[in-house]
Amino acid sequence: MNDVDQALCAYAEKLTRAPSEMGELDVARLRAAGLDDAAIHDATQIVGFFNYINRVADALGVEPEQFVRPWGEDPVARG
Repeated sequence: MNDVDQALCAYAEKLTRAPSEMGELDVARLRAAGLDDAAIHDATQIVGFFNYINRVADALGVEPEQFVRPWGEDPVARG
């Protein structure tokens, strides 16, 4: 994994698990990895959206679609 990917993953994890602890340093780390403000904005929007929609789905008991295979599952083995 490259530096940008590592920085984005760390940012996404913190935004997901401890959003009230986010601060200027978190954005500075993304900038240091090479992301501009537009990319940081987009990443924040995407992480926030997925956090939101997963919480809605979990709260309402939405079942995953049957055509979506679990991460890492061999598509050939499924048939």
